[in-house]
Amino acid sequence: MRKIIIDTDPGQDDAVAILLALASPDEIDVLGITCVAGNVPLPLTSKNARIVCELAGKPDVMVFAGCDRPLGRDLVTAEHVHGKTGLDGPDLPDPEMSLQDQHAVDFIIDTLRAHDPGMVTLCPLGPLTNIAMAFEKAPDIMERVAEIVLMGGAYFEVGNITPAAEFNIYVDPQAAHIVFKSGVPITVMPLDVTHKALVTKPRNDAFRALGTPVGIAVAQMTDFFERFDKEKYGSAGAPLHDPCVTAYLLQPGLFSGRHINVEIETHSELTMGMTVADWWGVTDRAPNATFMGDIDADGFFALLTERLARL
Repeated sequence: MRKIIIDTDPGQDDAVAILLALASPDEIDVLGITCVAGNVPLPLTSKNARIVCELAGKPDVMVFAGCDRPLGRDLVTAEHVHGKTGLDGPDLPDPEMSLQDQHAVDFIIDTLRAHDPGMVTLCPLGPLTNIAMAFEKAPDIMERVAEIVLMGGAYFEVGNITPAAEFNIYVDPQAAHIVFKSGVPITVMPLDVTHKALVTKPRNDAFRALGTPVGIAVAQMTDFFERFDKEKYGSAGAPLHDPCVTAYLLQPGLFSGRHINVEIETHSELTMGMTVADWWGVTDRAPNATFMGDIDADGFFALLTERLARL
């Protein structure tokens, strides 16, 4: 069983990633969910995480609010994609469960110190502010992290918020720089993978056909945010970015990639937040991340639909 902390900024695709984890208790032990400002501001991301836990029937999951702004930059949000709440689409009730009093960064630090080294995996689905802050505040925890599996970045798919940068990395490139320089084993789910995980109509119909509150809500979420991606990319459906992280924990064989060097651009405004991935090995920089390049999309959606049916 993988013990994980989900660090997130929900976001419809974040919500599906959380649901997939909560639907898989035999393989994944969610120690807590830490929230960060990203797709929408922190008060909404921390609210949305609790909405998703209650939708899953898991109100006992601990949810923590973290950093409300990036390191040294103004916050950029994505209401144009996710709607004003971040979870536009389904009509879900406000959460009854409370936020934990502890700051998300302190929870990350305390949890890593409380477990044996190599026992806890960090799963960031949004900007890396909370993770970077934890590493800066408590450098001793870095050697205790089993792995970081994150959604962010791009290489062949270039950018989705600027011509060069993917949203999560662009929002806080300084934090991403800290994380990628940490020496912690990192697995990256970039746009190169997530843009192949498209919610086509048959796949969304399969969610809706589950007939459960979770299945219907997931179908309504993807109905909402696909309007943006289909218009932008001319694709057959919306990419489900963040659930790729959870799916990798469950079935890593669905993904393939390369162990390469990834650097984060933090100076140029033209390419700010770019993940400079040495895919072809043309530099002598040491590899620091496994950068995924492909996905078995049919296998991914089969897993996702089967697990969501359990909630």
